[in-house]
Amino acid sequence: MKYTIDKQEKYSLLRLHEEKLDSSIAPNLKSEMITLHTEGVRNVILDLSEVKYTDSSGLSALLVGNRILQEEGGIFILARLSEHTLKLIRISQLDSVLNILNSVEEAIDAVFMHEIEKDMKDEE
Repeated sequence: MKYTIDKQEKYSLLRLHEEKLDSSIAPNLKSEMITLHTEGVRNVILDLSEVKYTDSSGLSALLVGNRILQEEGGIFILARLSEHTLKLIRISQLDSVLNILNSVEEAIDAVFMHEIEKDMKDEE
């Protein structure tokens, strides 16, 4: 699996450099998400701009990432999805479960908003 990770203080930006998110890539993506979680990363932005095709195993990997980060009070954001991937997510009715934004910049803003909201709740 080809990817890059840009680790920041509040989030990690994972860019997938693959055309297909399918059964050959999905297990590696799942294990990378688990590794990031184990390292203490709570917020992940997944840039899927290079992914043109996604199948059910790819969706499964996205759901695993979403679940493990939300369990710890973090946020998992998908950014820059292809038309095909977005259509698959909508058909699967996962657009109400997953956080999907058009750009990495919007996703970064969403992470900071999430952190501010979480800090405010913790103070209550």
